[in-house]
Amino acid sequence: MREHGYAGMSLESVARDAATTVPTLRRRYGSKAELAAAVVDSLRSDPLRLPDGPPRERALAILENFQRNLDREHSMALLGTLLVEETRTPELLKRFRSRMVNARRSMLTEAIQEGIATGELPADTDPDVAVNALLGSFYARYVALGRTPRNWPRRALQQIWPERLRG
Repeated sequence: MREHGYAGMSLESVARDAATTVPTLRRRYGSKAELAAAVVDSLRSDPLRLPDGPPRERALAILENFQRNLDREHSMALLGTLLVEETRTPELLKRFRSRMVNARRSMLTEAIQEGIATGELPADTDPDVAVNALLGSFYARYVALGRTPRNWPRRALQQIWPERLRG
């Protein structure tokens, strides 16, 4: 699916590449959509472990984890495939959101809200806008230049949550 997209994926081609048979695949995955859902479930290569400590450090850890996962080969192409398939196979994007997106956004939102509560961020900071600006910057940078530099998490966070504002 990463290499050929959902439309180009078939149980036959997957079985051939995996050196197995279609009946063997069908015993585990009843359909192409179930197999694709398993691919979505396997996307996070680097588990998200949050450090204890200040909320800004947690936010940075979330962004660094995000970048490591985006750096996997074909990750952005696979996201594009999921978006293309949204109208034909909406359950794939829904699964991606529930398994990959929502937890990260929630943790990042919590860190930003804590930063507001502790005075590390201005009281009028909109957590939703901040989360979208931070995560969206990775996609924008990739679309524009084809990559994000190693220090991107720190650079992006510095724009929303400058270290000089820390208590």
